[in-house]
Amino acid sequence: MTSISDRVRLWWERSEPLPPGLYQYKAPVDAPLHYRMHLRLEPDGSGVLLVNAQTVLHVNQTAAEYAYHLIQQTPPEEAAAQVARRYRGVSKRQAQLDYQDFVERVETLFLIPDLDPVMYLGFEREDPYAGHISAPYRLDCALTYHYAPDAEPEEELVHRAAEELDTAEWKRILDKAWNAGIPHIIFTGGEPTLRDDLVELLQHAEDTGLVTGLITNGRRLADSDYLDSLVLAGLDHVVIVLQPSEEQTWESLSSFLYWYKVLEADLHITAHLTITSNNAGMIKDLLARLAESGVHAVSLSANSTELTGQLEEARNLAAEQGLTLDWDIPVPYSDLNPVALETQEEQPPNGAGRAWMYIEPDGDILPSQGINRVLGNFLRDSWEKIQKNANLA
Repeated sequence: MTSISDRVRLWWERSEPLPPGLYQYKAPVDAPLHYRMHLRLEPDGSGVLLVNAQTVLHVNQTAAEYAYHLIQQTPPEEAAAQVARRYRGVSKRQAQLDYQDFVERVETLFLIPDLDPVMYLGFEREDPYAGHISAPYRLDCALTYHYAPDAEPEEELVHRAAEELDTAEWKRILDKAWNAGIPHIIFTGGEPTLRDDLVELLQHAEDTGLVTGLITNGRRLADSDYLDSLVLAGLDHVVIVLQPSEEQTWESLSSFLYWYKVLEADLHITAHLTITSNNAGMIKDLLARLAESGVHAVSLSANSTELTGQLEEARNLAAEQGLTLDWDIPVPYSDLNPVALETQEEQPPNGAGRAWMYIEPDGDILPSQGINRVLGNFLRDSWEKIQKNANLA
């Protein structure tokens, strides 16, 4: 079958693009498939489609139009009728077949989330971060740099945490992020569960239309009432940062997983393990223990480039244990994603400051955590000024 893009390329350029903006859809609780989509339509008609805040598709005007109708839940016949009215050279029947073909391809991503969308879906799109990005895909919000009393905080972070924004100020940031076209928020820290307003902020993000994640040590999630409040407020996914040498980490993880199953929470869980020179020799045992605990997904990183070989070995060991690999958390859309590395001749461009950004507890915005170059203050400065500084950096 002729591809959608080939069939409509000649007449598509004559059409006016749909209105730019950010659109989102969340499947109802009783739907057979639980998924969430965000579509950011650009002024030129192209778009960025995020599926479950995990898969990112840069789509041309053709696919963006069909994505728009999918998110709006336009009935297939009506979607086809609108396309046929807007564009010459395509019949209503052909438009409906094309729309159904698009829907089936996207639904494949719900069922097989680690499938390479570029090779399988066949969408004509630009490479990640290669072209203009009107706004990041994700914003990491460090609510606090405080840690649990028995934890050892990073001295640099403590020094940088002179002030913390209050609840109203963080809500303004969430609103500003949505208006800028940023669909995905991660609450991090420090330890974000130390903030008493975390549930309120999650609820505000949910009401706004943002999809949210949480990076935490997981200790407070062992409280069933607290966990339930996070889920009810709209929390979509959580990353448990493991301290494998501390038994309390495993106890908290076990309690959390118990209440997660009791509450039947609709929550994606990832355990994050950082490979260091101290634990590299224990990775096999650590991954086996994770699998036995009931975790189904793991995120891996290494604190040194000298451990790249161990990281590759850990990836294979995780697969042997039946663990799903999450490569975009906590480093979003990571360069270490094996699909990206195996389908490109060169290392993917770095998306820090473009595809993702990081906000400190006082509102200062950095290209990414660990890149201490302030692009502005997200609360006080205009988005246009922050973008300009990011482009000049």
